[in-house]
Amino acid sequence: MRSADTVAELVRRQWGDHRIGLRDEHHTLTHHEVAAGAAARAALLVDLMPPVPGGEPHLGILLDNTPEYPLWLSAAALAGAAVAGINPTRRGAELARDIRHTACRVLVTQRAHLPLLDGLALPGIRILVTDTEAYGELLAPYEGARPGDATLGPVRPDSRFLLSFTSGSTGAPKAALCSQGRLAAAGASLVSHFGVGRDDVHYVCMPMFHGNAVIADWAPALVAGAGVALRARFSASRFLPDVRRFGATYFTYVGRAVQYLLATPPGPDDRAHALRLGFGTEAGAVDAARFRERFGVPLVEGYGSSEGGAAIQRTPDTPAGAIGRAAPGDDLAVVSSETGKECPPARFSSTGRLLNATEAVGELVNRGRSPFEGYWRNPEAEAARLRGGWYWTGDLFYRDADGFLYFAGRTDDRLRVDSENLAAAMIEHILARWERVAGVAVYAIPDPVAGDQVMAALALREGEVFEPAAFASFLSAQADLGTKMPPRFVRVMRELPLTATNKIHRVALRRAALHCEDPVWWRPARGAAYEPLTARQRATLQEEHRHPPT
Repeated sequence: MRSADTVAELVRRQWGDHRIGLRDEHHTLTHHEVAAGAAARAALLVDLMPPVPGGEPHLGILLDNTPEYPLWLSAAALAGAAVAGINPTRRGAELARDIRHTACRVLVTQRAHLPLLDGLALPGIRILVTDTEAYGELLAPYEGARPGDATLGPVRPDSRFLLSFTSGSTGAPKAALCSQGRLAAAGASLVSHFGVGRDDVHYVCMPMFHGNAVIADWAPALVAGAGVALRARFSASRFLPDVRRFGATYFTYVGRAVQYLLATPPGPDDRAHALRLGFGTEAGAVDAARFRERFGVPLVEGYGSSEGGAAIQRTPDTPAGAIGRAAPGDDLAVVSSETGKECPPARFSSTGRLLNATEAVGELVNRGRSPFEGYWRNPEAEAARLRGGWYWTGDLFYRDADGFLYFAGRTDDRLRVDSENLAAAMIEHILARWERVAGVAVYAIPDPVAGDQVMAALALREGEVFEPAAFASFLSAQADLGTKMPPRFVRVMRELPLTATNKIHRVALRRAALHCEDPVWWRPARGAAYEPLTARQRATLQEEHRHPPT
């Protein structure tokens, strides 16, 4: 079958296919029923969005992962509208800002999320509540529609389709643009790379307002004609029962989802399932190995973003710890933020320790033709991404002599300790080896003299306690832990704070620093034993951080 140029064409291809196409706990729809339901919603959408001067054909979706979410994605594709995924963990003015900023004329939600909208100023926005009788009555007259019957205008590959918000951890989130053509091409690329077929079932447990679930899970299923199974919200305890119930073969993950799965009690039937692949980011080499050993499923760490500005593909010869090489068409380089020049290749010891992190770690840039399509009404953010004609990812990497790329964290997560640049992710990967921890976050707190000090937040496994001597012994046994990497401060937590997409909420950790209710251990001097940080010491150190000596 020839490749499709638009998402709309992929939706139309489902017409007449009576295999199971979409399932959740309560519903089962065939591919044909998905196409028919999308056509009905597209016809309704066209009637709700008459042309008005300056009126953008934008639809907001504020839903959990219910069947209505992919139905409305498909409807928007058929109608030539664009979808803004609205994050239900946002509140008040921030939530209203997201909806208004993306110029939504229609907002689709559910009764559980109506309290979030109480008191918000959303003038001129039509709100549809999917789990109500009124919604069913509104949709009923359109049930005979066929794909392509109703459009807001020509549907082309460059038609705007997604407005995907970035995390917004350092300010107002930006809405990255994605066209129908780019999403269709991204789905086709993953189908080719992973051999996705019609008999696969994609388990979508990551939130669909985030690019990962739509671009890496829903889109390739749509391209291949594979089935889709939904979980309203990610649940570690329901993961295996869902996978077995739906016959899932593929899933995606983001952030700490894999750690939550590993924290569930092991069972004798952990490998009794049809899963063949997990694809995502930030699992880390240690947890990926643990996941494969326990569940028999390989995890493929990828690299990409909602912006689509750069992509890395894994090949069979990718070394352990590396992400892969530049995807076809990308000219990726690791560039020093200080000199603007390409960083030298990484050098490793016989044990795999990175020997030249200070000079090898830099920001990943795409010097070739980037598929980045911009941000919605944010020229300043676009300009920051496209400096000097290159696409700057905002992510730290290093490259070995064979061209394989290794993730080292976000540029915001760089630490400078005693004039040496360190990447938080590299330290996290080492600390994650300690068998007592379920989650690790490394971040900088200010040094009272200059630069940063290393602080680590550790979430321990069930039943474990923090023993400072055991932790110090573990650190001393790690051959690739540089002399500046051991954390001076260790915050012991029941669980790490997470964003709505299961990523560590580093801003919250940095903001709290030593001012927290959790126990904090510290080394008063380098090489000293860890000891509890008293309230008096916390107050003194906080004051030093605010007013460093001159």
